[in-house]
Amino acid sequence: MSQKSLKEAFVSNLNGTTPEEVAIGSLLAPLCFLGRGLILILLQQAKISSSLPLSRMSHLLLDFAVLILPLVVSCTILSDFLHHVALTSSMLLACLIFSIYWLNIPAQNRKNITSTFLLSHVRFSYVPFVTVFRVFVNIKTAISILAVDFAVFPRRFAKTETYGTGVMDFGVGAYIFANALVSPEARGKSTSGSKTAKLFKQLISVWPLIALGMGRLVSVKMTGYHEHVTEYGVHWNFFFTLAVVRIVASALLIILPNRMLILFSLLIGGLYQFTLETTRLKEFMIHNDDRDKDFLYANKEGIFSAVGNVAIYIAGVQIGLYVMQPRSRVKEWVKVIFHLLIASFVLYGALFACQSFLEPVSRRLANLPFCLWSVAQSVLLLSCFGIADLCLLFAKYTSGCHFVPSSWILSKKDSEAASYKELIKGVCLVQAVSKNQLVFFLLANIMTGLTNAVVDTFSCSTSFSLCVLTLYMFFNSIAIHVLDTSGIVLKFW
Repeated sequence: MSQKSLKEAFVSNLNGTTPEEVAIGSLLAPLCFLGRGLILILLQQAKISSSLPLSRMSHLLLDFAVLILPLVVSCTILSDFLHHVALTSSMLLACLIFSIYWLNIPAQNRKNITSTFLLSHVRFSYVPFVTVFRVFVNIKTAISILAVDFAVFPRRFAKTETYGTGVMDFGVGAYIFANALVSPEARGKSTSGSKTAKLFKQLISVWPLIALGMGRLVSVKMTGYHEHVTEYGVHWNFFFTLAVVRIVASALLIILPNRMLILFSLLIGGLYQFTLETTRLKEFMIHNDDRDKDFLYANKEGIFSAVGNVAIYIAGVQIGLYVMQPRSRVKEWVKVIFHLLIASFVLYGALFACQSFLEPVSRRLANLPFCLWSVAQSVLLLSCFGIADLCLLFAKYTSGCHFVPSSWILSKKDSEAASYKELIKGVCLVQAVSKNQLVFFLLANIMTGLTNAVVDTFSCSTSFSLCVLTLYMFFNSIAIHVLDTSGIVLKFW
């Protein structure tokens, strides 16, 4: 059996894990984000440095150690202890927040601190926890696409063959949802002009994705790189899926009313599921011995699963429209996060019903349960980042320490806000990835291919695998940090 065949078999015929484990594993990212913010506050209070920010390299190392390294170990050597890690981390961070509150607020003022905090104002230029959510989806994706080739990465976290819920299955839905959150439609920045002009602009805007998809296709075929055909097909890949979803969803969003997008998302997913149940489409997509007939047969998963992914995208736009509305008071954002949590629980209820009466989650089919699970888990993760951001804001409010990049800023004068923005420039890895997300994703794909070409990932020891993954993510972080400090933002459209 060739090395290529061994690697393909290594990621094939897998059944995933439970939605609960995926959810618990996802919660580690908001905890890391909260922990990094609290460390910065404690540094300011302890006056370890006469003033923040520290050097750019110091901030990069801090961010890497607190934001990325825990995610690497959580999906490798600590994967069997996620419950304990999440619970211990939550308790420790809760104690830190309480200690900051207790040490900085006089006893006579503690009764009113919560009410005054809820009435305080924050500056609204962007929604920090949306940015952080998108960045961490990208980071977790970057880790997983290489880690899956190592034995230290649990097989239950990898993409499932047909049915099941793996961490990487969620990554597909979450990536599409994250893109929808900040789409022009979600931000209310649709192009003016005729519907034809709007659609033409969307067609032009996806050319980088098509180019990247073609580049990946050619490089994979020329190098004989291992590929799991049942993911998308013989010629298809995720870049093509992103492009098709963007074009189709944009065309639909031109004519659909904004207030009813979630209903249309459910309608698309429901009609697609009805088609799977009442025709031979499901059998056609699952059957794997007919790929040499034509292009449709060769790439059926990628082509037909785009329908379900469009439903996820439209649901993401609906959530984005709600979250991106201007709000200034803290209590308004508390209400938003509460609504997101309720929406997530409702969607999980719908998912349970679908799995009970229809069929399990299938990323390969992108069926209705997959759409519901992807949106439910994405909304839950988004709300957890919102909670973490509010906890950081409360800690900043009570401590008087405000240097925490990529989090809410209490209302300041325009001049103070401008100076703060200049102060945090080039010292935050989250902002660095946010400015060049497509570049980061592309770099991760290139480095994954190069690492597989140099390292025999199939037979590496646990310690060596962990070292390779750490160096790989550190190189990606360094590269994106250099772009940020150089003021380079690569936009292709």
